[in-house]
Amino acid sequence: MLKSIVDLSGKTRLVIMAVMTLILLLTINSQIIIKEDIIQNGDTLLLRLAPRDPRSLLQGDYMALRYAMTREVAQAAKSAQIDDGNIIVNRDPTGEASFVSLYEGQQLTETQHLLRFRKRGDSVRLASDAYFFQEGQWETYANARFGELRVSDEGDAVLTGLYDQDRNRLGEALH
Repeated sequence: MLKSIVDLSGKTRLVIMAVMTLILLLTINSQIIIKEDIIQNGDTLLLRLAPRDPRSLLQGDYMALRYAMTREVAQAAKSAQIDDGNIIVNRDPTGEASFVSLYEGQQLTETQHLLRFRKRGDSVRLASDAYFFQEGQWETYANARFGELRVSDEGDAVLTGLYDQDRNRLGEALH
């Protein structure tokens, strides 16, 4: 197939490259629009953080995150023999979310939300597992105990901030 593309005229190759570039840009921009919609319109959940790995000196200032409920999600997913799907979380009056069960099409209550997960090996990913911040701001985020997620009705999540034990935002709001 590569040889057949090379054998095409310069004008045809240029058109093919332009179409491929356009498709790539449309795909990237559609993902940006989806994430921005989640940030603007998604429900806010606070997920308790498990002990975190230290910041990376090679990649700049960022915090590697682990969510406390991932162990429960991993066990439920292993029992159900699935690697991807949605879980049901319950949001308490303070905004903190806790694991309820795997989602199997059941009706949700007003305080329950879907949250997408992906299991790879023994590791479960609920949302972003890293929070990047401005160089030199490590101490601002050192006391993080909650990750703030914005979640769509379908369970897609975007990490939008970190909070301390008293649920005070750390640093400036990203959006």
